[in-house]
This record gives sequence, structure tokens and C-alpha cells, in this order.
Amino acid sequence: MIKIKNLTKKFDQFKAVSDLNFEVSEGEVLGFLGPNGAGKSTTMKLITGFLSPSAGTVEIDGYDIIEDPIKAKALTGYLPEGAPCYEDMSVLEFLSFIAEIRGFRNEDAVARVQNVLDLVDLQTVCQQSIDTLSKGFKRRVGLAQAIIHDPKVLILDEPTDGLDPNQKHHVRELIKNLAKDKIVIISTHILEEVTAVCSRAIIINSGEIVADGTPNELEARSKYHHAVVVSFSESYNPQSDLSELSELVVVEENGNASFTILSSNKSPIFNRISEIAQIKNWPISEMHVNRGQLEDVFRVVTSQMREGD
Repeated sequence: MIKIKNLTKKFDQFKAVSDLNFEVSEGEVLGFLGPNGAGKSTTMKLITGFLSPSAGTVEIDGYDIIEDPIKAKALTGYLPEGAPCYEDMSVLEFLSFIAEIRGFRNEDAVARVQNVLDLVDLQTVCQQSIDTLSKGFKRRVGLAQAIIHDPKVLILDEPTDGLDPNQKHHVRELIKNLAKDKIVIISTHILEEVTAVCSRAIIINSGEIVADGTPNELEARSKYHHAVVVSFSESYNPQSDLSELSELVVVEENGNASFTILSSNKSPIFNRISEIAQIKNWPISEMHVNRGQLEDVFRVVTSQMREGD
């Protein structure tokens, strides 16, 4: 388990991280979200011991990152932003070097390297020097070094940055498989990544936590939760047909004969809308229920903080 208590980091008078408190348990994939400059990468560096906190503590499996840094870091794999590597080395040389640093020798080291080359799909470039690789391949080398020692805790800062759609899918599937017996924390600005791989999400803004919950719980906070989206096969405006529900719904026009019907209290409205559509014989080409939009929640909670500042 990771325990974060009153974690704070100041740079001169600027407070990058302010009194964070949360815990992450084994088997969780935590998405760490926030706008640029929110404090995501700083928090990652504090958790991994790359930065020392101005106040507060980080415990990894009971080891304090400041008081027991070697034991805590031995349990941690870290993919930092930018994935710095020794670019004059080949991929194989670099990963062999990392395996040795992690304490593996001889056949054990070779087996560890071959395992991560297969896991992250680097066999085809293993003899190339890192400086000749594309951004996507360099990112995968960074991921390989982070998991080479099979850590209990995996901290990934923008793990799919620079990857093409196929590579993103591969890395996301890898993360989901790794998470079965690990703690995984992913810093990302790609909201689809949260719904794809995360079991929980924390949104941070101006160094403070502004939302914490499962993706479904956060989506349920969206004004689009339980909204009904209706597209018509011809020009049609359903607003007058919905007058009897004026206290329960709000209608937004999307253009191109499409409307979003919002639930005023976020309760299910699909059955009522469907009944009216049948009675009024709406010329529907498509109708579906929106489960909520994480982007909407993200925008609301981060803008509220800015307005409060």
C-alpha cells in the first residue's frame, strides 16, 4: 500500500503540491489527472523520492521514502516524464545495465532483460542505439526499465506519450495485466486512458485534490449523466413535445438534427423520453443514453478552483 499524508512541496514561495492525503492499495490502477502545471509530475517525483517534500510523508509498503529510501525504491518502478536514457547505448546494453543496477546477475539478468524485451515488444530494435529510436520506441525502453525488476509499485508519468494507436493499445493492455498484483499510478492528460485502464481517478489542480473516485463515479457527476442523445432522420425539433417534462429535462441543440436531452436531477429519463418519442412518432435515426463525460467533470472541477483562486 502507498500512504500519502499531508504531502506538500514548495519551490521558494510557490506551493506546487499542497497537503495531499490519499492511499492506494494493491490491485488499483490510479489515474492521476490535472491540467498543465497542476502538480502531477511533482507529486510523482515526491512519491518516488526524486524530490524531498517540504512537509508530509510517503510510505511504500510501510517504508518511508525519506527514512528508508533504499527499501522503498527497491519496491518501485518509475517511468519519468521524457524517459531519460543513456542514448549512446543499445537497447540491450541499457536494459542489461539497469538489470545489474537492480541486483540481477548472470542468467537471472539475461532472463529479466529478455522478458521485458518481449513484454514491451522491443526485440526488433534491441541492437539499435537508443538515440536512433523514435519517440515511441524510447518511451517503451523507459517502460521496460521501470518493470524489469517486477516492482510492487509502478509509477508511470504519461506512459503512452508519443505512441501510435496500436502501441497505446498494447501498453494499456500491459498495464492492466501488470496491475493484477501491483499498485499502478498513471499520470496522464488523456482522459480516454482513464476509462480504458484505471479503476480509480484523482483530479488535482493547483496542487490540491479536487475530485477522487472511480471513473464511473466521476462520470456520474457530469451534467450529461443519464442524458439522452437523439438524432433525427429529417428536420425536427422535440422541445414542444417535451413541455410536460420541463421541470425534469433541459434540451440542448447539437446541430445536424441532433439534440441532447439533459436530466435536471441526473436521474434516468430514457423511458419517459422513449414513451414520448413513440406517441409523437419522432423520425429517429439514433437514440442512446449518455453515461456522463469525464471531460465535462474535469473541466468543471478545475475551473471552479481557478475561479476560487
